[in-house]
Amino acid sequence: MMDVFRTAYVYVRHIFAGTLCETDEGYAFTYDPDYLKSDAARAVSLTLPLAQEAYTSKTLFSFFDGLIPEGWLLGLVSRNWKIDPKDRFGLLLVACRDGIGAVSIREERI
Repeated sequence: MMDVFRTAYVYVRHIFAGTLCETDEGYAFTYDPDYLKSDAARAVSLTLPLAQEAYTSKTLFSFFDGLIPEGWLLGLVSRNWKIDPKDRFGLLLVACRDGIGAVSIREERI
């Protein structure tokens, strides 16, 4: 059993789709069972197709890492929220609430 340090709630088009957890072994992404049953269910990304099993990775999944700002905006986010630029999960939680695309990340389930 993995110890979970932090959890991010993943939404696709404002519908709760699953959880992304930072664990002692890396990261785990799991689709919500109710989301999988829904007619509105869409994969978060091509690299994370709809599945009941959890996806695991030693590093933050490239799709989620790609949502994090870069360059001067990364510096701004890092300074304003006082988050180390190397804390990719922390940056994901604060900077990806209202992303440009279909996927958004929340610290709390809404």
